Amino acid sequence: MANHHVLTPEVVASGLKHLRKTDRVLRAVIDAAGPFTLKPRRNRFGALTSSIISQQISTSAADSIKRKLKALLAPKRLTADVLASYTPGQLRTAGVSPQKAGYLLDLAGKVKAREVRLGRVHLLSDAEVVEELVKIKGIGVWTAHMFLMFSLGRADVFPHGDLGVRMALRDLYGLKELPVEDEANELAAPWRPYATIASWYCWRSIDLRKASGK
Repeated sequence: MANHHVLTPEVVASGLKHLRKTDRVLRAVIDAAGPFTLKPRRNRFGALTSSIISQQISTSAADSIKRKLKALLAPKRLTADVLASYTPGQLRTAGVSPQKAGYLLDLAGKVKAREVRLGRVHLLSDAEVVEELVKIKGIGVWTAHMFLMFSLGRADVFPHGDLGVRMALRDLYGLKELPVEDEANELAAPWRPYATIASWYCWRSIDLRKASGK
């Protein structure tokens, strides 16, 4: 079994200690936001279909499409084999755009044919997981990073392309503009090897700001 750095309670405790010590800006966010509550999703195929559906649309629109898709497939469950048996036209009836219907069927086809082996991705390094997932149409580095964090529970993922994380970095560290990749990586360097925990608190900092009306 490959021993990749995952978010066990011990790792989270060490991570919080490390982040409090190395980054006083983040220490204030951790104090304000409270406990770290990210719980990885076990259903890997479900997580990827959800990511594809959610791209570039609002959460409520995505939730509506996911509900319709579930109803379309019922009584069967969402698996690669089941999804691969549908046509783009049938997926359109659940509100899936033609482009995303193509992406979903590409995902289902590649998983069914074992070109992408979701059952063993936990054995791969973070970089290898990204390499494996970007073979699927419609899945880029950002989606692969989300999968590493929210499905595999990897502890040291920094999603440098995520808009929320970039906005948080700008606001927390007093930047004039959203940081470019190199700048973001530089700010995140002290967080290693706990960048997932730090990134999660970046998202929380935005929630706190919204709640305070700032």
